[in-house]
Amino acid sequence: MRTDGAPGVPYDLRHHGDAEVRDDGAALVDLAVNVRSGTPPVWLRERIAGSLGALAAYPDGRPARAAVAARHGLPVERVLLTAGAAEAFVLLARALEVRRPVVVHPQFTEPEMALRNAGHTVGRVLLREEDGFRLDPAAVPEDADLVVIGNPTNPTSVLHPAGTVARLARPGRTLVVDEAFMDAVPGEREALAGRTDVPGLVVLRSLTKTWGLAGLRIGYVLAGPETVERLARAQPLWPVSAPALVAAEACVAPRALAEAAHAAHRSAADRAHLVAGLEEFAPEGVRVAGPAEGPFVLVRMARAAAVRRQLRVLGYAVRRGDTFPGLDEEWMRIAVRDRGTVNGFLQALDRALTLVRG
Repeated sequence: MRTDGAPGVPYDLRHHGDAEVRDDGAALVDLAVNVRSGTPPVWLRERIAGSLGALAAYPDGRPARAAVAARHGLPVERVLLTAGAAEAFVLLARALEVRRPVVVHPQFTEPEMALRNAGHTVGRVLLREEDGFRLDPAAVPEDADLVVIGNPTNPTSVLHPAGTVARLARPGRTLVVDEAFMDAVPGEREALAGRTDVPGLVVLRSLTKTWGLAGLRIGYVLAGPETVERLARAQPLWPVSAPALVAAEACVAPRALAEAAHAAHRSAADRAHLVAGLEEFAPEGVRVAGPAEGPFVLVRMARAAAVRRQLRVLGYAVRRGDTFPGLDEEWMRIAVRDRGTVNGFLQALDRALTLVRG
């Protein structure tokens, strides 16, 4: 693990998995985007569709905010609804008084991009493959007054112990934990959402991954009342649409939570199947970062860019890894899918490796 305070490496921080399946990639089997396949479920689509008759009225976020607060056992003053977790990163970058922000990489690049766009100089703590991409809190500079980390982390799929992450907290420091994929972890173990004993804690959650609502844009912030109030003042009026508010309320209801828990266990089984298949390519230099705990896996191999190109020819899109600080062109991220899809992908990977090897 090392600290890089000068992010001069020309990583394409604006590149995200959806770019792999646009335009000529639209017909490919999508293993690049970490949204659960087969979503949103019919019952959720019907709930959203039922809200369209009220579009003439301005959105009222109070019921959804109360539902999210109840889901995490918090008072409503600790909840802020946002147009996806990405909006929360922008609000944090613009609304908080920050002198030395640090982002723990490799991870989702939007937090750093938001901070840089707001005029901040961003420090990086780079987790290393040889350490299993595990966090050492001591590696974060003591004077960092805002620290951002994902848990489980995208793209490494590492689930950091809650106690380790909480050790990053300091008086005068804002600790931002992106838990966008935590509901894909069975039992949500290691979650900090709902905790009020960690000073400066800000937890971000997204409802777009598990429920297939990336196009609707809905997420939320859990933080101290003062932080929530400051972020809310930076939002425009009515920042979350009425259909998104209906979706938020539906997705934190007991029925939805039970369905998400079942999906998390199923995803874990499908991930194990994918990892086992990938490990069969170890003699060809394929290495899986792990243990993976999210709905995606990070894989390293020689000539990964050429392999990705061959996979596209064979009908599969995966996420390039070299746009994540701390990774290079030998990395790719693969979303977890059902066993049938995984089996087809593994066959395609075998063929792609053969073609690249020549």
